[in-house]
Amino acid sequence: MHPILDRDRFQNCEDLIDMLEECHKSPFLETAMGKCSDIKIQLSQCLHENRLANDREQILKRREKNKILEENKRKRLEEEWGENEYLKKVVELELKSKLQQQQQPQQQLSDSKN
Repeated sequence: MHPILDRDRFQNCEDLIDMLEECHKSPFLETAMGKCSDIKIQLSQCLHENRLANDREQILKRREKNKILEENKRKRLEEEWGENEYLKKVVELELKSKLQQQQQPQQQLSDSKN
């Protein structure tokens, strides 16, 4: 059974929806014997293709959005740290040298105690 079919959302399948609704109005015995089965199969296929098309569209939108976000992030980092994050590398080198300078006196103290 299909969920409630929104005609705006499934415009491609509108004819099949109408045909299936019309078929379901026929006598019970005819519908029970499979009178509407072919239409239902066609509608299922149409809805499936429609869902896949919507999924593809959403994926493309997400990719475009992610591309814009990544570009904004790159620009922000470039504004903060300069081109190719030059300033970040300078800060990291200074931090590394300060840490080494702090470790040297500690090593000298431990060496003098031994």
